[in-house]
Amino acid sequence: MNYVRFISRSGFKIVILDEADAMTRDAQNALRRVIEKFTENTRFCIICNYLSKIIPALQSRCTRFRFGPLGTDQMVPRLQHVVTEEGVTISDDGMKALVTLAEGDMRKALNIMQSTHRLYEEVNENNVYTCVGHPLRRDIEIIVNWVLNENFNNAYREYP
Repeated sequence: MNYVRFISRSGFKIVILDEADAMTRDAQNALRRVIEKFTENTRFCIICNYLSKIIPALQSRCTRFRFGPLGTDQMVPRLQHVVTEEGVTISDDGMKALVTLAEGDMRKALNIMQSTHRLYEEVNENNVYTCVGHPLRRDIEIIVNWVLNENFNNAYREYP
């Protein structure tokens, strides 16, 4: 569990537990007992990536809110804000690569940007894809072209 925050308003306490799916079953059972004990004056916000990793006894005490992936129009301004605040050098193709690989997951985009920035001076498409170990689109296009248009021996010899 990476993050716990307490907020107090009008007599209620709000406890936010992020990445609760990383908790062990025993920890989740203990949390269930805490929730039951403090239900009158505390509200718990349990955030997870994988609902299947939350025990049924805990799930039954929760209201589920599912959030879909963010759109490019939502991600780019926030990423640009981080770039400005942190002094990251990023190219347009680097930003596009971040958004593409993150698939609407802002946390993933930020993690990829941070990792790429730590390894390279510039966050660009090549560096982003290299950092995450994902093949570049042009490499995939070359391979698909070989598979569709070349015989195996020629394609094998041309492979770098």
